[in-house]
Amino acid sequence: MVELSGIEQERFQTTRKVTLVGAVINLVLAAGKILFGFVAQSQALIADGIHSLSDLFSDALVYYAASHARHGPDSDHPYGHGRFETAATLGLGVLLVLVAVGIGWDAVERLFTPEALWHPGALALGVALFSILSNEWLYHYTVRAARRVKSDLLRANAWHHRSDAVSSIVVLIGVGGAMAGLPYLDAIGAILVAVMIAHIGWELGLPAFHELVDAGLNEERVKKIQETILAIGGVRAIHMLRTRSLGGQASVDVHVLVEPWLSVSEGHMISQKVMDSLMEKIDEVSDVTVHIDPEDDEIAASCSGLPLRDKAEQLLSERWNELEGAASRQRLLFHYLNGKVDVDVYYPFSAFRDEAAARHFQADLQERVDDLPQFGRVRLYFG
Repeated sequence: MVELSGIEQERFQTTRKVTLVGAVINLVLAAGKILFGFVAQSQALIADGIHSLSDLFSDALVYYAASHARHGPDSDHPYGHGRFETAATLGLGVLLVLVAVGIGWDAVERLFTPEALWHPGALALGVALFSILSNEWLYHYTVRAARRVKSDLLRANAWHHRSDAVSSIVVLIGVGGAMAGLPYLDAIGAILVAVMIAHIGWELGLPAFHELVDAGLNEERVKKIQETILAIGGVRAIHMLRTRSLGGQASVDVHVLVEPWLSVSEGHMISQKVMDSLMEKIDEVSDVTVHIDPEDDEIAASCSGLPLRDKAEQLLSERWNELEGAASRQRLLFHYLNGKVDVDVYYPFSAFRDEAAARHFQADLQERVDDLPQFGRVRLYFG
């Protein structure tokens, strides 16, 4: 298994610490709100307590995901374990929606049964205020950590804490209204809490779902990636640019068009520069695959099926070796372009008495392959 970098280790340690702090606070809040909700006769406060209880499950999901996502690539997960974090975020979103449905359903039933409405007192009001302050602190604590380690999962959990703070404000209003003689406001407060929870669940779950089905980065980030690549020397154009997210990081696949006569090593250096530039200038990019193209393979004739070196050399030898001096060639260089194999032939300078003889010899080489559909232009080099 590949060891993670110091940044990734810090990310795991921070996620674990923040999650444990959140779990302890949510345990206290959930128990307190549910208990005092029954004692103080507040349906909205009990709903808010169930919301806090769902935070406990979300903290467990975050901890589980962080424990798995911290592992580097292995034989079963060659791209790492970042999608554990994504799957947990989706699970958290689904959990919130389900909790919202349950809370809303119960509150609506009570609204249509007036005798079932509760009449909360001052105790519920105090618990709601304490919940607001606790969750707002927890939100700021978690979101600061999320920004520092660039974790979408921590950011999602922070907004879950913020949803608890906002829902507790609704509870505060509902309880206050019920104490003023409007008992149905407590049930309406519970319904509003449910709607907010469902909205947050949707906002968290939808991006995670998109990531799991390999949706690309947004248009702004893709444009920056394009500009970064095109600014590199030797890059003529790009095409087939594909991106996808991997647990807060991003992977990029791209075809880069270069001059068709470059050496393999120069093409490799250009691809290395593309990879280095993207990972240096685009924060979320952690993996880049570059395919070097000597021509635009989206519009050029396909080179599929053309003979590779062994077969190509055999075909050329069958046609050329009858020519006097043909076998003294030093090397062959093949260029697979526009559906043909162009051939560069290298001979020692001593093989020709003058330039005219060399030109005549090149014409003979070309003529002998003109009827072979696999081959294109033959160029002669000597020196």
